[in-house]
Amino acid sequence: MQTDAARYIGDELAVSAVRLSAICAAVGTPAYVYSARALLDNLARVRAAFAESRPQIHYSAKANANLSVLRVLIDAGAGIDAVSAGEIHRALLAGVAPSRVVFAGVGKTPDEIDYAVAHGVGWFNVENVEELRIINSMAEARGVRSRVALRLNPDVTADTDPHIATGHSGAKFGLLADTIREILATTHSYPSLDFAGIHVHIGSQLRDVSATVRAIQHALDLIRPYPFIRTVNIGGGLAVRYTPDDPAPDWDGFGAALAPHLRGYDVLLEPGRAIAASAGVLLVRVLYVKHQGGRTFVITDGSMAELMRPALYHARHQILPVRRSDSAPVIVQVVGPVCETTDTLGHDVALPPVSAGDLLAICTAGAYGMVMASNYNARPRPPEVMVNADGTTWHIARQRETFDDLTRAER
Repeated sequence: MQTDAARYIGDELAVSAVRLSAICAAVGTPAYVYSARALLDNLARVRAAFAESRPQIHYSAKANANLSVLRVLIDAGAGIDAVSAGEIHRALLAGVAPSRVVFAGVGKTPDEIDYAVAHGVGWFNVENVEELRIINSMAEARGVRSRVALRLNPDVTADTDPHIATGHSGAKFGLLADTIREILATTHSYPSLDFAGIHVHIGSQLRDVSATVRAIQHALDLIRPYPFIRTVNIGGGLAVRYTPDDPAPDWDGFGAALAPHLRGYDVLLEPGRAIAASAGVLLVRVLYVKHQGGRTFVITDGSMAELMRPALYHARHQILPVRRSDSAPVIVQVVGPVCETTDTLGHDVALPPVSAGDLLAICTAGAYGMVMASNYNARPRPPEVMVNADGTTWHIARQRETFDDLTRAER
């Protein structure tokens, strides 16, 4: 399985027409590489899949908040779904109109709320009664009205990894239906708020649309007595394919199944992973090959500090050699240099025999990769590279950190 971002041209893995070995020669490893073409293609596919519902699409910046990534999508007409004031700041810096920003998140601080009110964000997705009081107070102090959507926790369990399920009653996310009814019965208590929407998001990597349909039906039943609520935010969660063993996601079927339930409403959609994941790869270099305990360890210069998902979720990514080989594959463990047993990028990976200096590409790493990277073991974070939409040129979207960067804020 090759990805939207990386494909072999002859025996060389490339993003569009740019050989990944050439990028590595210029910026070193580890390094993230993104494809602007793939970002735009994925955005277009989401739009097409949900065309009947005509949603406003707000890209979920938590998936990948690099400024170059945001600019590509904002220039193509996407708004931004932000979950912190920092993400709002990035979105505004990238050129989005404040009215095209949705501010979500279960634990917004008063300072973050004030920042969002001051900058005139288009929506607050609200998850706490006390949050409503704070937004109302800050909007009143600034002489403005803020538009809110109440996030429903529909008590629906999604068919996904428990670590990324958000719609069941035991999760920290959203408000239960009885709480929302109480709020909507007392909207007069919040004179500076415009209650205009309901928000439903039950998790990520959603393949079975039935749970989402149930959640949306629950939400629509809840808001039916309140004709002033005309917007339904259906969140994101569209599945992507990480390995050849994963089923191909059916975004068209997902959109078609939801459309009949959303007629007559304005619809917001907040995809993140679906747009960014397949548009990026993490490039690493083999340091050593070690045979021990009946296993073969391919030790690379990439680690859980650069890509946390395998250690955090036991996530699997396809790993490909940058230079293709006809040699018979062997089963190896692709690991990093960090001093943790969990520092494994790939378990039981089939690779042709590799040697020190060879380059590997960890695929479908454009989402929840660099945004979750850390400086653990005092490792400078890697550069990010964008291959432009013309397919032939590229630029460094973020420089590799230096040792000085690691200590710049310390005294």
